[in-house]
Formats: sequence, C-alpha cells, structure tokens
Amino acid sequence: MSLSPAIVASLPYVDAALNYLAPMTEKPRNYTFEPPPGVPQSNAVFESRRLPVFNLRPVADQVSLDREGVALVQHRSAVVDFYDEGELETVYYPEAEALVAAATGARRVVVFDHTIRRRIAGTADRTAGAPRQPVPRVHNDYTVKSAPQRVRDLLGDEAEAALEGRFAVINVWRPIRGPLRDAPLAVCDATTADFGDFVAQDLVYPDRVGETYLVRHNPAHRWYYVPDMQADEALLLKCYDSAEDGTARFAPHTAFEDPTATHVLPRESIELRTLVFY
Repeated sequence: MSLSPAIVASLPYVDAALNYLAPMTEKPRNYTFEPPPGVPQSNAVFESRRLPVFNLRPVADQVSLDREGVALVQHRSAVVDFYDEGELETVYYPEAEALVAAATGARRVVVFDHTIRRRIAGTADRTAGAPRQPVPRVHNDYTVKSAPQRVRDLLGDEAEAALEGRFAVINVWRPIRGPLRDAPLAVCDATTADFGDFVAQDLVYPDRVGETYLVRHNPAHRWYYVPDMQADEALLLKCYDSAEDGTARFAPHTAFEDPTATHVLPRESIELRTLVFY
C-alpha cells in the first residue's frame, strides 16, 4: 500500500513547473544526432503544469522500488574522479552492481550504460560538442518494447533464456557534487501513474531506433524529490519491470527548477543503467 494521503499532505513541498506531453496525433520522435535538413530535432509538443513536488526525505524509509518505483540509498563511492571513464568501469560499475543487488535481492545485475550531465545554462541536451544536459520533460527511459530489446542487444545468445524470468531496468542516479540544488530530479510515485499515461516515443540513433516513454498529465500523479542531495546519496529508479503482478513497472521522472533554491551550483550528475535479473 502506498503512502496515505494524510502522510503525503504533511510533507514539505515546492510548487514547480513540470513539462508533460501535450496531445498530438503522430508518434513522438526525437533524434539523438543532427537530423536531416528541414527535420526538427523533435516533433513532440509539451505543456507545463504547476504541481507540488514533495520532499521524500521524511518518508524515505517508507517507499520502495517495487511499490513507488524509487528508493533513496546511502552510498559512499570509492571513485576519485567521475569524469575518468576507466575508473568508472573498474570502480563504479562494480559498486553499483553490488548496490542494486543488495537493494533488490537480484541474482544478477549488469551495468550497461552511463550518462554524465553537466549543466551549462542555455544549452539544449544533445548539443554537439557540449556535455549532456538535464532533461526537463516527464519521461521514462524504457518501454515494454525497448527494454526486452536492450537485453537482446546486450546479451546476444544468452538473451532469450534471461528473458524467460523476471527482469528489470533500474537506474542509479546521483550528484557528482553536492548539495545538488540545480535541476534536481523529480520522480513520480509509480502507484499514481496509469499505463495509459505513457506514450511511446521513437529515439532515433544513427544505427538504430530505440523507444522511450513520454508522459501525459494525470491529476492523480504524485511527485517526490530529495532536496540538497549529496554525493554520498543515490536514487534508484525503476525504469522497467517485466512483472505484471502489481509491482511498480515504470517511475516517470524529470529535471525541474526548484523555485526556492539558493546558492545554486550548476548540476553535475551521473546515472547508470542496469539490467536486473531475479
């Protein structure tokens, strides 16, 4: 059972603008590279909704990956330099695999990707020559189509056997430096999101077409964030779960502007994506 309305109403919150997918007739599409001449980077249209985003800290021990789709964990990494790709692969990847395994009880966890985001004011995400930017749109990284396909892409001959059991895609998201006040991450309680809220979007790469979810507004959505996150804290996000028994399958999320934030340093964050096999 999710948090009661009385408990949620007692939580501190900020009023923030969250960007949802507006009604459209064609399938949303976003290019990850410079699109052909005359073709827009994205055809999606968004609408802003001002909503309360509740402070997760007071109830962090009452939410879970398998119910709300999010968990806040303490984790001090041994990584010295998060911008050193070699150190990420040799130190942080194994740390994250152990962290997710401990949090989920999974028999196998495989880190398959990471993204570092470093905020540069006025720069759009996926701008050539610039670091990746926070994504200020409500979305979910994987769909019922793209998550199993990612397993096939990565595991090859092992994939079909792996797909016979329950598996999930779980992100490990953390600040590289704290306190993080610039473009913090808001996460929607998975118990408040209906599957009909999700709209598949083509994510066009030079060599393949992936798929993510954009999200339509639903007044039932309940949003959380963790103010002033430190580098020794991480959020675990459920981006996909093959279970269809009431377990959280998707936790929509978005960067947002905290209107109460002061003494703000540009956001630096890292997210790892993991395949989790139960």
